[in-house]
Amino acid sequence: MKIFEKDNSLLNFISESISEGVVIVDNKQQIVSVNNSLLDMFGYSTEELIGKHLDILIPKEIHEKHKSYVKDFIKKSDKRQMGHGRNLFGVHKSGAYIPVEAGLNPFEWENYKYVMALVIDISERVKQEQKIIKLNAALEERIQERTKELHSNVIELEREIEKRKIAERKIKSALKKERELNELKTKFLSMVSHEFKTPLSGILTSTILLGKYKLEEQQEKRDKHLRTITDKVHYLNNILNDFLSVERLDSGKETYRPTTFKLSKVINEVVYNANMLLKGGQRIDFPPEVDEYTLTQDEKIMELCLSNLIHNAIKYSPENTTIKIDVESTDKILTISVTDQGMGIPAEAQPHIFSRYFRAENAINDQGTGIGLNIVKSHLKNLNGTISFVSSENEGSTFTMTIPLVANSK
Repeated sequence: MKIFEKDNSLLNFISESISEGVVIVDNKQQIVSVNNSLLDMFGYSTEELIGKHLDILIPKEIHEKHKSYVKDFIKKSDKRQMGHGRNLFGVHKSGAYIPVEAGLNPFEWENYKYVMALVIDISERVKQEQKIIKLNAALEERIQERTKELHSNVIELEREIEKRKIAERKIKSALKKERELNELKTKFLSMVSHEFKTPLSGILTSTILLGKYKLEEQQEKRDKHLRTITDKVHYLNNILNDFLSVERLDSGKETYRPTTFKLSKVINEVVYNANMLLKGGQRIDFPPEVDEYTLTQDEKIMELCLSNLIHNAIKYSPENTTIKIDVESTDKILTISVTDQGMGIPAEAQPHIFSRYFRAENAINDQGTGIGLNIVKSHLKNLNGTISFVSSENEGSTFTMTIPLVANSK
């Protein structure tokens, strides 16, 4: 066809003025015309391509598919863009694949159908796209890494915040304990001052009055003041013993020396000493069979615990009342209960009754340090014993302590 001959200046002018590669094929897919841009793109000369099948420029793996595709395209004769948005390759003379895009334009001349393809080498674009993909991948990786770092930092920050919260709670707790301790010290000093001042004043007054009673017929008055001095000294001695017990318990220096003894020995000693403290008409009852009970414990601690309960019963009970001691025993446990008919413990005070220095409102005006029951509970706990109570205000109280008949050997 003359239109595709080399000396056709019009065709040459048109094809060479186009920067894209131009290849024209007939209905048999034979190449009938190419321009220099296409020759440069694929590395062939004109003579090497004219008359050749279009497959020379197409990868072998898609030859069959491409033939049917071109036949269908020529039959429908519509313009079409190839390679846009998908991978399309041409084959260089060297065998290298070239990424391309191709615009297909069908036309007819003298009853023959042809297809002109405008081919663009998109190698640089693909390189840039690959570079962008790599950059995006690297950026995504960095974002993920930074996200992980940020997540890790957030977790670390949350841990640090939690640590600070814990530290803050500890500081607040320490400050609260310090305030409580200061309040306790203040209360303790006030209590000690009061508890020592009252009996010391009584001792001083009795001592002064003793000097005035010099006549023989005044012996009864002298005896009265001597008893007062004795009671007050005994009371002060008990307070000092309580303070020493607290110090030993707190420092862990308290030691227990178990011996085997009869319970009657302890009860008789406690009751004998308590008789000097009884108010008018008060009496102490205990079962005669206490001599049957034998135990192996620290005798002094047993005496201290029982004395505390008896002295409280006397102090907080009115005249003409009975303090009752009950004793029970199993094979391993001894139970001693002390019941009085005194003022009782208010319900709101009962949860705190074993707290150190605590005193119920209805007992504020009576002498006492508020540490006796705390000491008893601490000793019994150390000896694997217990103490409990039931009480009703204005009806009396029953304190019950239990202790093993035989001290555990450690």
